[in-house]
Amino acid sequence: MAGDPTKPLLRLEPGKPAARPAGKQLKIPKPTKFSPAAQNAAFGPRFRRLEEVLRRDPSGLTLRADPSALAPERLLVFEVRGAVANFANAIRKVPGLELIDEEELEASEQDKAPEAYLLVPDAAALQNILSLWKQWTVDQELGTGFAPWRDVFATLREIRTWGPSDRVQEGDREVLEQEIELMGDGDLLAIEIELVFRSSEELATAAEHAVIERIGALGGALVSRSRIADIAYHALLARLPAPAVRQIAERSENGISGMDAVMHIRPQSIASPDSTDDAARPPADQVVPPADGEPILAILDGVPVAQHPLLRGRLNVDDLFGLEPAALVAERVHGTAMASLIAHGDRNLAEPSLSRRIHFVPVMGAGDQFPEDRLVIDLVYQAVTAMRRDEDPTAPLVLIVNVSLGNARKPFQGRLSPWARLLDRLSHRYGILFCVSAGNHVQPFDLPPFLTMAEYEATVQPGRATQTLTALSALIGYRRLLSPSETVNGITVGSANIDAVSLAERRGAAGRVDPFQPMITANPSSALGPGFANSVKPDILMPGSREHLTMVASGAALAVRPTGGARPHGLRVAAPPRDGSNNWEHYTCGTSAASALASRTAHRIHDALEEAYGEQFVSLSQHQRAVILKALLVHTAAWPSDSADLIKSVLGPTDAKQHVRQKDNIRRFLGFGIVSAEDAIYCASDRATFWATGTLTSESRRSITVPLPTCMSGQPLTHSVRATLAWLTPVLPGRQSYRSVKLSLLAPDELGGFRVLPAKAQPDANQASKGTVFSRRWDGDKAPALTATSAIEFVVQREPDRGADVDELVPFGLAVTVAMPGIAEVYNQARARIAPPVSVRPR
Repeated sequence: MAGDPTKPLLRLEPGKPAARPAGKQLKIPKPTKFSPAAQNAAFGPRFRRLEEVLRRDPSGLTLRADPSALAPERLLVFEVRGAVANFANAIRKVPGLELIDEEELEASEQDKAPEAYLLVPDAAALQNILSLWKQWTVDQELGTGFAPWRDVFATLREIRTWGPSDRVQEGDREVLEQEIELMGDGDLLAIEIELVFRSSEELATAAEHAVIERIGALGGALVSRSRIADIAYHALLARLPAPAVRQIAERSENGISGMDAVMHIRPQSIASPDSTDDAARPPADQVVPPADGEPILAILDGVPVAQHPLLRGRLNVDDLFGLEPAALVAERVHGTAMASLIAHGDRNLAEPSLSRRIHFVPVMGAGDQFPEDRLVIDLVYQAVTAMRRDEDPTAPLVLIVNVSLGNARKPFQGRLSPWARLLDRLSHRYGILFCVSAGNHVQPFDLPPFLTMAEYEATVQPGRATQTLTALSALIGYRRLLSPSETVNGITVGSANIDAVSLAERRGAAGRVDPFQPMITANPSSALGPGFANSVKPDILMPGSREHLTMVASGAALAVRPTGGARPHGLRVAAPPRDGSNNWEHYTCGTSAASALASRTAHRIHDALEEAYGEQFVSLSQHQRAVILKALLVHTAAWPSDSADLIKSVLGPTDAKQHVRQKDNIRRFLGFGIVSAEDAIYCASDRATFWATGTLTSESRRSITVPLPTCMSGQPLTHSVRATLAWLTPVLPGRQSYRSVKLSLLAPDELGGFRVLPAKAQPDANQASKGTVFSRRWDGDKAPALTATSAIEFVVQREPDRGADVDELVPFGLAVTVAMPGIAEVYNQARARIAPPVSVRPR
């Protein structure tokens, strides 16, 4: 049944904290070790040369003249067998060493050679490593506290210096080459130079000055800088002449790419906003209700048309960076569209408008692009901290932030971008739920075996959908998430092919073909997962319009590309009028729109809980409210059966025993699934959703008891249980694991005699446990045997902290739904079992 506003979500109180039982920790397989003799043969020459040079030159200056040498002030890459945990422990024992970064791998991935990045600050620290190596190779004791170095040396696959090929990654190199192809030697190009982060302000300043001097010597100029210790980020924005950029693209040792102080060099970040198209005029007699109240939601986006008839009096615009004057009104498309979607939803639907005002900070200016003289990381950092700073905050109540933005030049390649690290840190610090668009890939692609668009359009389903998905699956490696959507604490939103355009209107889509109709699935342009540490990404899919394909070329193979928002398929939004017309609405599409609708849904969940519980809900900490919104937002997500079956049939594997790999392929496209927004906000007569929130100290657990309505007893009908756990993890630089805190959701084997089994159409449990949201569903159709006291006891448990003890409370939110379609007493009986029962406040 549809959600019923008279049936609010039901609150449960977690039990008192208890100690986590001992003896149930995950056992990480120990890697096979190399013998000292084998390691000496492999690495002995390098260490012996190091010893000889240090004997002649204790300062290490000679070593620094050789770019490939193990040298002071040089970043070293240690590639090890197994986990990097032992390595991280070991380096803490050697005075002066700095762990710059590391790759997180779970136990099931220990054969993938994780890497750790170690900065050797001086010759003395290098001498200490050399001494430990010599002792280990002759089987001498390493001394108290240095025993972990034995495992480091015994599992060492490779040790090398961080060089130009590391600093300039292949995708960035290709972009730089394209940018300078037609440039003259005197033309300048903006690039981002990320420095090796030094915890010492003095050393960081010295390294920065050295790079700035080199920029000037090459004929370039510094544009902007940013150093954010919270996320170990230190970067410069500079303009360099084409010859200097060519050196970088060639990965020359003589240019900036050869400087030890440099970590990464990238082209300047650019936005790729979703397009809008096809103007429309709003009804003359429409009345837009007023908005009031302090904002709980903020938007970071392009400058909006704040006085638009649909937005007037709804936005608190904080032009923190002075971007508004340079943004022509006709170009203020993206921010206006996102504000419209969040405030009113898809204008093709009669959805309720939000009653609160929205805080809006422009971070894109002219042309809906990031400003050319600022680092986008710095813009986002200042925008969010200004909202929640201790003195004179601009939006102190904000706990939802919409980020329908992404760096078109930064696809996720396994390592977190600085932008994602920033969102994770701000989320944990302030208790903010970031809703982030997954990104769009609108490049053309071939559709073999078709030769013409007419042939493609004439193909009956499921043939057209099968061939489209086959073509897209061949491009998975090029359709990755765009930064910052790999965020660990935030919710990443993909685009589902859903809109409210009627079939009659859709028939006017001349030259455009719906590839999946009538199937509900991810749009062809929506970026794909997985995320960091193989987590489920995108987390959810929301409506992003029923995207069509249009022809680019025909011949040996048909080439097509996704179309932008348009009247036959799109979400109707506010937009600036074009060409002097009075058309104030356009159509939009894509993951930006989907993210905006996710943020809107989170706001509506907050409104519904505030309406039902008043001060009981509002008095919860912002962290606790953020995590329960996060849990409820993901909670209703589900795989459409036809879409999941198609993905499984196309990507396989065909062997039914390979069900984990089958689910892995499905979740790349669908994440946890498509959200039912109304079901996330209210319950129904035959469905009761419970919510609980609390905090956990280190290695503790809390139980949540969910009552089962007796009206379900003896009914051999389809019924289900769904549970979703969400939390915010601390993400501090230098930890052994980026996701320092992991929570687990434990359910009894029998699920209270409810006679359900784990649903097949959902991510594998191991796949679903890699991030900071965990969602499971159990289904059955055999009659449960329930009594007046029957219940399911879930346990939320904090696992041992990874890296070092995290001395702080971690907030969690849990949502649980029990449902038996057609049994109308489920909700009332569930509410009657709660003490004290929730009262329905007047609307």
